[in-house]
Amino acid sequence: MARPRVVITGLAALTPLGHDMATTWERLVAGESGLGPITLFDPAEYASKVAGEVKDFDPTKYVSAKEARHMDRFTQLAAATGTMLMEDSGYKVTPENERSIATIIGVGIGGLKTIEDFKEKLLKSGPNKISPFLIPMIISNMGPGQIALKYGIKGTNMVTTTACASATHALGTAYTEIVMGRVRACITGGVESTVCPLGVSGFTAMKALSTNFNDTPHRASRPFDIDRDGFVIGEGCGLLMLERLDDAQARGAKIYAEVIGYGSSCDAYHITAPDPSGAGMEWAMRNALTDAGLAPEAVTHINPHATSTKLGDIIETRALKSVFGAHAKNLHISATKSMTGHLLGAAGGVEACFTALALQNDILPPTVNLEHPDPECDLDYTPNKAAHIACEYALCNSFGFGGTNASIVMKKWVG
Repeated sequence: MARPRVVITGLAALTPLGHDMATTWERLVAGESGLGPITLFDPAEYASKVAGEVKDFDPTKYVSAKEARHMDRFTQLAAATGTMLMEDSGYKVTPENERSIATIIGVGIGGLKTIEDFKEKLLKSGPNKISPFLIPMIISNMGPGQIALKYGIKGTNMVTTTACASATHALGTAYTEIVMGRVRACITGGVESTVCPLGVSGFTAMKALSTNFNDTPHRASRPFDIDRDGFVIGEGCGLLMLERLDDAQARGAKIYAEVIGYGSSCDAYHITAPDPSGAGMEWAMRNALTDAGLAPEAVTHINPHATSTKLGDIIETRALKSVFGAHAKNLHISATKSMTGHLLGAAGGVEACFTALALQNDILPPTVNLEHPDPECDLDYTPNKAAHIACEYALCNSFGFGGTNASIVMKKWVG
């Protein structure tokens, strides 16, 4: 029996580039940067002073003021983006389908700012002043949980927490749940908001963040460029509605793209550093292509992990060459973190949205700030200007601490 085909029938995002998918996509294709000086706290004493923030976000446009007070910022972002996704997809939850739709969202860290705030309150005022909402505010599954509560979604509800691969693993899990027949539709993607003192100081202590471009924030994220010096921390949310093709067609839903494969792997090498050989990244991509029943030569577009770290970009390039061989030179690669920063657990969700739109619109976003390419990064990274190229198949990569790797394959929808 043929397995169900899975299509994307909704996209929504809150990113450093905009408060909706349309604005984000328009600015992305134009090569604009969403990066700037940190404003969510005073970064004066911090070595890295740059971030990709969702500026002027007002959660009360989507939830009540009372509800917003009892949510960490990452949950507020998820709730808002979930609302936009339901509107974009046109999906209606009913008593007949409420148990056949799932909510599976990636969150890398969770309510870090809430932990900061309540630890300060504990030290200042004592344990009797801690709110009963503390635990519900910090736990990661409140991202998908709040969306399910709002719409009465009673199918699978879970969060994937696999560092910076969280959203792509969520997307792969959602795809698998539909393929296996456990659900017929799923809200998926990722959300994160850790632009706070603890988050920035923690990544800075690891020497992971960019510190050389504090005076020119828009230049700080520069994947594959020889002058890159670390990633730029960001926040945001990117969600997709996945649905069985037959159901989507029956309700006349618009279709952005088709998801056709998912692969994952583990480096088993180091807690933070990727395997220098790129073998783990390579196997995630190979597994995704095998799941899709696709030869490597069929893929023409890649949205890479490409965080702008010295080692990571070189190793991912090495893995791409290993998987695609001579065809690697024909790939068109868009490192969109150059404009959004690294959204951690949300990255794969936002970048999956970008990939679907790239396939739909025949436009590949640029990799900005690619001024002096690293000689070890010698593929076509769509430097500094979007390319108008039609692609049939695309692949998205996400890799994370702990050696976790995930890849998704999409196909252009031609209906």
